[in-house]
Amino acid sequence: MATYVIGDLQGCFDELQGLLKKIDYQPKEDHLWFVGDIVNRGPKSLECLRFIKKLHEKGRAQMVLGNHDFHLLAAYAGLEKFQSKSDTLQPILKADDVKALINWLRTQPLMVSHSVFDAVMVHAGIPPQWTISEAQTYGKEVEAHLQSDDWKTFVTEHLFGAEPDEWCESLAGWARIRYIVNAFARMRYCDSNGKLEFKLKSAPDSTTGPFQPWFVHSNRKNKTHEIFFGHWSTLGAIDAYSIHATDTGCLWGGKLTAYCIETKQRHTLDCVQNCKPKNKKNI
Repeated sequence: MATYVIGDLQGCFDELQGLLKKIDYQPKEDHLWFVGDIVNRGPKSLECLRFIKKLHEKGRAQMVLGNHDFHLLAAYAGLEKFQSKSDTLQPILKADDVKALINWLRTQPLMVSHSVFDAVMVHAGIPPQWTISEAQTYGKEVEAHLQSDDWKTFVTEHLFGAEPDEWCESLAGWARIRYIVNAFARMRYCDSNGKLEFKLKSAPDSTTGPFQPWFVHSNRKNKTHEIFFGHWSTLGAIDAYSIHATDTGCLWGGKLTAYCIETKQRHTLDCVQNCKPKNKKNI
């Protein structure tokens, strides 16, 4: 039995099937972890969502919510101001089973832990001042809102925004929830206190000042576990600092990654150009 962590799909269903064939995926034995951003921008978001939902219901897959998955929830709930011409969500929104798909998606967590290894999965990252245990607790605060009867109000009125950009335990209400979501689903750079910087999206260089990749800060309290994440396609493949970056740019004609937790091996598939959007917008 193997556990494979698979990078951002964003609707690249054919590439996923090609990668599973390449690694000789055994559906009755192996377990798949998906780092989020299952949907949007690529051509087959509906197929990706249905495939993962079916595996999850069989106990063979887990996923975490990424920013594009939150985007889908908001689009379904009626929030139009964040919708873009590059979105490819309409096949999902018009599907006969859209209600079942959305109700399943909003029950998915922000963080997943391995039952045997000291390994966790998130979409974007974990702020340096959070321990793994604290991160699990904070994630559940958001999940409770997503799974409530009033979840549409949450995603349309309180979810989106860049403030507050710095964490303190005394944060309360929607400000607290918004920071938690942004950390798990949008973070790339932050300072040592967990202050988030959203404008920086490129690979690290020497010009970012106090804002560094979230995983390099020396005071980081979550080094006790291997952390798997996606979201940052310009970062590329990194296995260092007790982290594993798995978004290797499949959507943009790069590679789709599957990292085997048990063997510590990366497997990749070169992605075809027909999954590449006409206009790249890295969010």
